[in-house]
Amino acid sequence: MKEFKGRVIAPGNWEGEAVVTRQGFNTLATFQKSAMANKSEVIAADQNNADLFGKNITGKALCLPITIGSTTGGLVIQTVCAMGINPKCFLFSEHIDSLAASGIVLARVWENSDVIAVDKLGEEFLNTVQTGDRIKVTEDGTVTIL
Repeated sequence: MKEFKGRVIAPGNWEGEAVVTRQGFNTLATFQKSAMANKSEVIAADQNNADLFGKNITGKALCLPITIGSTTGGLVIQTVCAMGINPKCFLFSEHIDSLAASGIVLARVWENSDVIAVDKLGEEFLNTVQTGDRIKVTEDGTVTIL
């Protein structure tokens, strides 16, 4: 069991499975195919992200350094949250970028999403967590790898 403390962007308590990428997460490339097809889950479609490609990320703790890509990133996050096919948590090792922050805040305010976001968890967090690990998140920004 290993514990990390980050900065709370969108609070919540949750326990579940982690999916991990150690490279920038392209929101549009990952979510677009599932969202446009009105799927009930997101199967990561970014072929340039070998960590996530082809994996179901709906309802999981998405552990990532930052988001990258199109300026539509915030809108894409808001959209998948409105559809209920989003990762349950966005757990950033680095400082959250403005596009991801805007999408998460808009999803919570306008869509009544309960998506959780914590940033500044550190490089050690991303080096430690593995896809399939059980994660516990508390509203004070504590993330525990169980």
